[in-house]
Amino acid sequence: MPALVLLGAQWGDEGKGKATDLLGGSVDYVVRYQGGNNAGHTVVVGDQKYALHLLPSGILSPGCTPVIGNGVVVDPSVLLSELSGLNERGVDTSKLLLSGNAHIITPYNVTVDKVTERFLGKRKIGTTGRGIGPTYADKINRVGIRVQDLYDESILTQKVEAALDVKNQVLTKLYNRRAIAVEQVVEELLAYADKLAPYVSDTVLVLNQALEEDKVVLFEGGQGTLLDIDHGTYPFVTSSNPTAGGACTGAGVGPTKISRVIGILKAYTTRVGAGPFPTELFDEDGEALRRIGGERGVTTGRDRRCGWFDAVIARYATRVNGLTDFFLTKLDVLTGWEQIPVCVAYEIDGKRVEELPYSQTDFHHAKPVYEMLPGWNEDISKAKTFGDLPKNAQAYVKALEEMSGAPISAIGVGPGRDETIEINSFL
Repeated sequence: MPALVLLGAQWGDEGKGKATDLLGGSVDYVVRYQGGNNAGHTVVVGDQKYALHLLPSGILSPGCTPVIGNGVVVDPSVLLSELSGLNERGVDTSKLLLSGNAHIITPYNVTVDKVTERFLGKRKIGTTGRGIGPTYADKINRVGIRVQDLYDESILTQKVEAALDVKNQVLTKLYNRRAIAVEQVVEELLAYADKLAPYVSDTVLVLNQALEEDKVVLFEGGQGTLLDIDHGTYPFVTSSNPTAGGACTGAGVGPTKISRVIGILKAYTTRVGAGPFPTELFDEDGEALRRIGGERGVTTGRDRRCGWFDAVIARYATRVNGLTDFFLTKLDVLTGWEQIPVCVAYEIDGKRVEELPYSQTDFHHAKPVYEMLPGWNEDISKAKTFGDLPKNAQAYVKALEEMSGAPISAIGVGPGRDETIEINSFL
């Protein structure tokens, strides 16, 4: 059963879209299993750049069936807009499958997200304000709206009423906002039903049958390991499980069917939003990484915080995901540095720590311990094999591989589809 999980091994934005797209021509299904339109992938095909937020990257690969699994939260307006934009550019989107069990981001979820974040002030989490967290909260509180509810007006109305019973109290009495009318929400949601109907499917059945038929299924995480609600830098995390275990619950596929887990690592480190970041740079090097790497969020439009590679985080990602391989991206961005620092451990209260601290307080105070590796000046964007890389670039990759605990099987040397060195096949 060739089922692969591909996920971010840092704080997201590692280049998962490029990796998924690279494999897209060889797989039968690409599945988003968590998150919503708070994620973003940039995929470059020839001279065309595509920014995907909710759709699986496999939507750009002819012959591949893209799937939005039950673990994803879906904003119908965003989904339909994204499909329309791709159709206008000649991309066939007709094969998309959308789980009927996926939860809907309602207008009141977006409202609650925005007013709550403003209310928190200096204590804000740094959410995207797109209603993701409140939708997952509704799901856990069992007042969520699922895609299948759009096809039963009576059930939909009852569920919206139940959700707004409490939310309108909060909006009016705590935030001094106007109450939201049940009828208005129901009418807006029902308007999406016919447009989404061609895509709605029992995706759990489809995917399990595909695996039984030896089809290749790729599960694509939306954010990074350190943003996982259980295993990330809580509370500065997303509201779902982008780690490998999330693929099983978010797509309805048992863990025994997963054959390979691939972690995407950027050759340096970035994150968006608030929260601890031991290797973050506030100097010219940080600005250079941001400028050369084009480090601006695909979905948020916010500048990403930039820092040197953190091997402690990479080892942690290997452990909690059971990683079998790494895909190292953006190696080309590091061209031009005489020496490149790599964080090999932390110093906490005067002690050297080589594994991610269990305590939130300790991690907040962690200071990076760097090892200096020699840099290179040669252009590596045309490299086709590992041997084509400059010796110092080869040494850098090998050092990261040894520190991270899993083999690096592919290397990104540029943004293009063909600017990738494949060392070991993922299939």
